[in-house]
Amino acid sequence: MAFESFPLRRAQEHPLEPMPRGAWPATLAPVSQLLDDGLDFAPITVFVGENGSGKSTLVEAIAQAYGLSAEGGSAGAMHSTRSSESALWQHLQLVRNAGASKRGYFLRAETMHGFYTYLEQNPGVRPEPRFHELSHGESFLELVEARFRGPGLWVLDEPESALSFSGCLALIGILKDLVATGKSQVILSTHSPVLAAFPGAVIHEVGEWGLRRAEWDELDLVRNLSLFLDAPGRFLRHV
Repeated sequence: MAFESFPLRRAQEHPLEPMPRGAWPATLAPVSQLLDDGLDFAPITVFVGENGSGKSTLVEAIAQAYGLSAEGGSAGAMHSTRSSESALWQHLQLVRNAGASKRGYFLRAETMHGFYTYLEQNPGVRPEPRFHELSHGESFLELVEARFRGPGLWVLDEPESALSFSGCLALIGILKDLVATGKSQVILSTHSPVLAAFPGAVIHEVGEWGLRRAEWDELDLVRNLSLFLDAPGRFLRHV
């Protein structure tokens, strides 16, 4: 297999640290499939699925196996409030592309408030924006622009939680420019049809079936939203 310039080629079960299939989260079909078959990464890999399907569990474990902080940040970040992540990352082996960057950053919407406090208390060399004084979306995009620079692996868990429609488009624009260099890579989980439409993305739909490759217009979240926008009353009268 030819080596690419972006950081990760593949995730698979670690041969020396197999995960018991009866232990959570290996009981989730997508996790079990990754452990059994491995998963190849593209320059842009997107996971979509319902709440509880396992997509955030996968993204979190990949970020940790790469060496990134579970609550957000780079490999050097020490921020931790309450450990709730699964042990999956300890059972993963990541196959890296030779000579590719080892830099990276993990952002997850659910821990951003505490992470901003950590950054304010542990400033870098450059002056930090006052994240808590910005709106949720503004602060998220400010952080992406400040930290996602040069070659690296950029991992995001449900970033749309912080972003408006236009904010999602702005995020795609930032990430698209990074990936265009050939030396950066994006892995993200999302409920957003906008982010799932990331140009060139390989999309994995996550559910009780496990992982399945899908085109954007085949996704349940895209079809369901289209039906809702055409006739919202048909859905709301059953709520």
